[in-house]
Amino acid sequence: MKRFMAVMMSVLLTSTLMVPASAQEQTADEKPKDLWSALKPLETIISFLNTGAHPDDERSDLLAYLSRGKGVRTASLIANRGEGGQNEIGSELGNALGIIRSRELIEASKVTGVTVYHLSRKPSDEIYDFGFSKSKEETLSKWGEQTAYERVIRMIRTYRPDIVMPSFLDVETEHGHHRTMNYLTIKAYQDAANPKVFPEQLKEGLKPWAIKKLYLPSDQKNATTSFEIGMMDDVYGKTYPQIGEESRFLHKSQGMGQDIPAAPRTINLKLEKSRVGTPGKEQTLFDQIPYDFKAYADKVSDKKVKKKLTKLQEEFDGMIEEYPNRDAIADDVYPAIKHTNKLEKLVTSSSLPTDTKSDLLFRLGIKEKQLMNLAAEASNVDVRVDLNQPELVQGGTGRVTITVKNNGKHTLKHVKPALHLPKGWKQVGHVPKTKLKQGQSQKFTYGVKVAKNASYYQPYDPSVITASIAYKVHGTKAQKTYEPEQTAAVLPDVSVTNDPESLVVNTADLKDSVQVKVEAKNHTAGKESAVIHLNAPEGWNVTNNDQEINFQKKGEVKSVQFTVDLPQSVKEGDYSLKPEARVNGKQLSTSVQYISYPHIGTFYYLYDAGTKATAFPLHFDSDKKIGYVESGFDSVSDKLRAVGMNVVSLEKGELASADLSQFDTIVIGIRAYLSREDLLQNNSKLLDFVQNGGHLVVQYHKPEDKWDANQSAPYKLVIGSPSIRWRVTDENAKVTMTKPEHPLFNTPNKITDNDWDHWIQERGLYYPSDWDSHFETFVSMADPGEQPFTGGILMADYGKGSYLYTNLVWYRQIQSNVPGGYRIFTNLIDYSREQ
Repeated sequence: MKRFMAVMMSVLLTSTLMVPASAQEQTADEKPKDLWSALKPLETIISFLNTGAHPDDERSDLLAYLSRGKGVRTASLIANRGEGGQNEIGSELGNALGIIRSRELIEASKVTGVTVYHLSRKPSDEIYDFGFSKSKEETLSKWGEQTAYERVIRMIRTYRPDIVMPSFLDVETEHGHHRTMNYLTIKAYQDAANPKVFPEQLKEGLKPWAIKKLYLPSDQKNATTSFEIGMMDDVYGKTYPQIGEESRFLHKSQGMGQDIPAAPRTINLKLEKSRVGTPGKEQTLFDQIPYDFKAYADKVSDKKVKKKLTKLQEEFDGMIEEYPNRDAIADDVYPAIKHTNKLEKLVTSSSLPTDTKSDLLFRLGIKEKQLMNLAAEASNVDVRVDLNQPELVQGGTGRVTITVKNNGKHTLKHVKPALHLPKGWKQVGHVPKTKLKQGQSQKFTYGVKVAKNASYYQPYDPSVITASIAYKVHGTKAQKTYEPEQTAAVLPDVSVTNDPESLVVNTADLKDSVQVKVEAKNHTAGKESAVIHLNAPEGWNVTNNDQEINFQKKGEVKSVQFTVDLPQSVKEGDYSLKPEARVNGKQLSTSVQYISYPHIGTFYYLYDAGTKATAFPLHFDSDKKIGYVESGFDSVSDKLRAVGMNVVSLEKGELASADLSQFDTIVIGIRAYLSREDLLQNNSKLLDFVQNGGHLVVQYHKPEDKWDANQSAPYKLVIGSPSIRWRVTDENAKVTMTKPEHPLFNTPNKITDNDWDHWIQERGLYYPSDWDSHFETFVSMADPGEQPFTGGILMADYGKGSYLYTNLVWYRQIQSNVPGGYRIFTNLIDYSREQ
């Protein structure tokens, strides 16, 4: 530690590096995108806010046009994190998927130049993606209308948009979450300007905000504003819809993004509400709204302010005309910063009306930030912030290195980096101001000591470590803040994860004991020791508790095995086996899930460690051999193996050579026809398996999952579209077993109405809409007020065997230990014609 502190106290200033002059040269026909992205926002003072429910709800083509094409300050306000969706790139679901989708939205928005905000603030937030909803009433009952609405109003008062547009309409054909955001957005149009609505926000410093225009998506017939966005942008080399699709490719977990040709595209909007004129036909989206400071000056009474505003906009326009001459822009941006600062002081001391003064200062503050960004870009100030140790612990230490390169023509004087740390953290080392001439580079290194009570990492919070670089050019100060290249995360000294994290205690075949493995990972700087303890329910005896482990280095993982003796009888219900690591006077019981993909980077999901044990009776034939065609989208096969079923996974490439006659039943994972090209190629082989006496169980698919209504199944089977019409979203919807005496509901488990209780998220989705008369139906269910679906389980004899298609969400039930889900699905796969 002494050696570390000594090193930290001596700040490392590396020798300067010269950048070759050739690297500074720029031909006249080059059009640097980053420079244009920083410059274009000076063209207008308008702000636009698009609202939606889930990551990927943003109107990417329109936002690209506004931000990249017009320079409009543009943002997306998204309600939840998409936790209830599906994952096409991995096995993460729930909160872990929410982290992926949130980061995908952030990366996608970098392409379109849009800032992202969420109503949801943390994993398992009140505003959660609980799955598909058909109504805003259901959505608001689960989110809490007051909570959601307060956050919408807060966001509008913070961001202060001139124009707002929800992505979707409040109509019956839309997702209930989409309808909810439409409803909240329209309602907030009026209330955000009312000081009597959420007055506590005003005490915090926010001010009422009057949105000028509210637009809704429209068809051409009802549109009040229509405009073309399919033109080519000669800087980006793409049309705005193409830029939008480039961003949508980053929603990889949702399988989004299309390669589209350059083609005309018209945006049709309806002006629903307006404070700047009567809603009706318009020439542009921006009619009656001051487009820039020149237009704003027309309504300002103070002659000095009016004159300065006009002159400032002329400076902005002049820099835009200088593009792509980086050096010329770099000469002019610093005087523009100085003039903006002076104008802010002039407005502050002016006799302008309070509301006008507040509005104008807010807009000038935005321009000041935009100018700071432009200064760094035009002056080619390259800054990188690196952490030697992204994974930190309470009371631990780390090192931050800030590298600053001056690739521009101006000498940067009084260069001063600064670290920004949470309260209680300490910065070790002091960096004096320095000067960087053209081509010079400098490294600044700080030590960091984490507070002993530092909060653990939260995936939706801003980075706990940021750095800013301040410098002067021609006597004018510029400054910009940067985040580290790596994700800074405060983790427990030792994290623990149970294997399994869920298990079934089969009361129909009660074992003497269960085995639980606990993996412990050391996040401290080096050697560490811990005692691993497993807390068990009363009457469950852990025979080898309190096992000591010793780590030799950071990142090391060790595991211990516990035997848990079960009582002679176990009542049906849920139980918890909770591990804890006793280390450094702490009792730690947190799991850390690493989430890392090339398109988003590395992040973490911290949650309470433990094994959820669910006790219920489950009968099955352990002699039956079951093949499982893995799709990569579910982990049902692992869960079935865990209870003792004889399940063999058929991975990619194995279908062609596999001897299918060895299996009694073959199960196809959810959406496997999408992810398994070899399944498409060997589908006839699976149908032959059925003809020869096998039993095939196919789980749900979307219509677009390469499902062939006439070829995939042995008889015609059409999956319903659009999907909103063909689902039962109420997980408590009444289910009627239309053939209760059939073996599907009696062997090997006797299925009763109780087995349909305690389901999660939904009953079924992508219901078949049409099927051949060979298929039998077995269940009927519906959302409240709707006609029932009867195709949730379809089965037909084919040759000597049987083919069963089911769109009920078994994977969610089984992966969450829902007893009825296990028992009914076991019956479906255990079935044979001989019964």
